Amino acid sequence: MFLSNKLSNLKAHLFKQILISLRLNPIHQNIRIQIREQMDFAAILYQKGLYKLSLKILDKAKMLALKNEEKYSAFDIVEFEKLIESQYITRSLTNRAQELIKEADFLRTQNDLASKLSNLSLLLYERLIKTGYAKSDQEFREITKFFYEKMPTMEVEKLGFREKLWYYKAHVWYSFLVQDFLSSFKYASKWVTMFDEKPEMILIHPVFYLKGNNFLMESLALIKYPEKFKITLRNMLGKINSLEFSKNENLAGLSFLYYYFIGHTEFLQGNFEGELAILPEVTKGIEDFRNQIDPHHIMMFYYKIACLYFGSGDNENCIVYLNKIISDKHLKMREDLLCFTRILNVVAHYEAGFDYHLENHLRETYKYLIKMDDLHEVQKAMMRFVRSLGDIYPHELKAAFVKLHKELKQYEEDPYERRAFLYLDILSWLESKIENRSIGEIIREKAKVINRKERNSIPV
Repeated sequence: MFLSNKLSNLKAHLFKQILISLRLNPIHQNIRIQIREQMDFAAILYQKGLYKLSLKILDKAKMLALKNEEKYSAFDIVEFEKLIESQYITRSLTNRAQELIKEADFLRTQNDLASKLSNLSLLLYERLIKTGYAKSDQEFREITKFFYEKMPTMEVEKLGFREKLWYYKAHVWYSFLVQDFLSSFKYASKWVTMFDEKPEMILIHPVFYLKGNNFLMESLALIKYPEKFKITLRNMLGKINSLEFSKNENLAGLSFLYYYFIGHTEFLQGNFEGELAILPEVTKGIEDFRNQIDPHHIMMFYYKIACLYFGSGDNENCIVYLNKIISDKHLKMREDLLCFTRILNVVAHYEAGFDYHLENHLRETYKYLIKMDDLHEVQKAMMRFVRSLGDIYPHELKAAFVKLHKELKQYEEDPYERRAFLYLDILSWLESKIENRSIGEIIREKAKVINRKERNSIPV
């Protein structure tokens, strides 16, 4: 027992020394660390009774904090200044007291607003990650009511950088939840533009810069603007690869995630072979950054890889990656994505000719969708179709595909049914069966039409 406790203490001491060493390394220095360091110096001087020197350092640290929108630190500094002034009067008591009170009130108000906006943003993002898009009018009303009740009253034009950042984030998550993708594009654009206009903030908030670009590209993918998507990706990569951009393991993991998961347009253009060519890089990156990428995003990678294999006609490998998701019993992943994983699994088994397992997969998928309360018209039609395949003669198959395509096409613009087509381009699959062409060829033709439209109507 004694040796065990001693070893534990030694490990804790070694860990502390390593952290101290890393903190002192210039490569890990940033504005927040610099401000805290100045506050520590001021505290030491205060304890030695060197009040004027302490106040001088605090004043410089406060200016640095305010310049870089570090208002929580600025508030702590003002409170420290008030403590010193209450013990050692350095200037006219009345003027100095009023000055510090005014600063404290302003910073408290700003920090309270930032806290409310960040709370709202976090709650919306949690719901998006857990359940995905709104599935009904009731869910739409619930989300909208929650959003506007929790959104604090403010004048957006008068907000600082940090408060605007949280304000735009909250609107991006809300827009995604209610499937208003033009709105998500609008607010993600504002998010990224803030950094473009104040590039010094990228150094302070590199994670938020990357996330803003990620959601801007996701919005562009959903509203189908591939050319603008490419421009956004190119701008982001230029910034990431610049000498000024921070370099650390966390940012390397995020850069990999956003570049490979969102940043490849071949998937949008139907070039599945091009995407599969870089798959070894992707799988290696997933392993290299497994500690930096959460399990949710790893499983989303697996779903995208499964879709790539499905699109290229390699249904067996598609099933392999879908099984990685389905077999994970501890998975915390968006419920709607889990549902479509199982639907794609059924379709892939049919395409692969694994008929002997099809009935079991149908039964399990049906039960799962009922349990998740996610059995909508598109899912019902798909399940009915696959179940009826055993009764359809080969010469009747094309007519059956045409009938299903006509049935599903009517839901393409439905605000709640259309999400099915965001996860799985089932219409292009059906068109490929009807026209006896590859899915990639069908999607490439659609992409050409989309590109022509984009050039004539760039969103603003």
